[in-house]
Amino acid sequence: MIVLGFDTATRSTAVALCMGDASTLQARDDPGTDVHPGHATRLLSMADGLLGSAGIGWSAIDRIAVGLGPGTFTGLRVGVATARGLAQSLGVDLVGVSSLRALAEPALRADVDGSYHVLAVLDARRGEAFAAAYAMADRGSAEELVPPRALAPEDLGGVVEQAETAIGEEQGRRWQAIGDGAVRFRGDLQAAGVAVPPDSSPLHLLSAEAICDLGARAEAVASGEAIVPDYRRRPDAEIALEHNQALALAQPSDGSPIREDAQP
Repeated sequence: MIVLGFDTATRSTAVALCMGDASTLQARDDPGTDVHPGHATRLLSMADGLLGSAGIGWSAIDRIAVGLGPGTFTGLRVGVATARGLAQSLGVDLVGVSSLRALAEPALRADVDGSYHVLAVLDARRGEAFAAAYAMADRGSAEELVPPRALAPEDLGGVVEQAETAIGEEQGRRWQAIGDGAVRFRGDLQAAGVAVPPDSSPLHLLSAEAICDLGARAEAVASGEAIVPDYRRRPDAEIALEHNQALALAQPSDGSPIREDAQP
């Protein structure tokens, strides 16, 4: 089975083409912090480039796998919309994959001694993180201990405590945090006793190969409408709209400004 997988949950655009012979071609676009993410402009051209390198056309694809997040609102919308459109136009299977699980699984497999559980952490902006806890299951895949959530960086240690409680382990189990959120909130994680690889470690990069691998094992959906982004919180635009509506309702009918010291 040939699987085209991609993830746009972070600033990066990651694309992989997993062939039927288990070989994989990959491409990444990792923009700097001062550069706008290129999800909308780069995703399809990167996928087309991989197909060209493999010497096959779009019609050879059997399945589309897409990272569902949690992650940035715009990035996830681009990724999911592209996946739906491709699956429909090509008439192929479509599956959605947790971006945090895809981040965690390669790190768990790289830990050949089974020394660590993994805390997958993505930068959620607004001074928050998206995080989920995983362990390696007997079947060789990531087992979710604590589901994805948005939280303050100082609460990341609490996810570890919850995971250890859930599996009946004493606190103090060795943990490793990975992802761009782990890099950004390194201080909070290390204060909680969680190890964080060097910033340059490839473990911090969300792999599209992992998206393909998880996607190949997942059950395809009956309809593309079943594939939806996992935002884990409300969009900034929605919050701003409600705030503006509340201000408009509170505005006096004569148009005079609202007094901050006015009593309700």
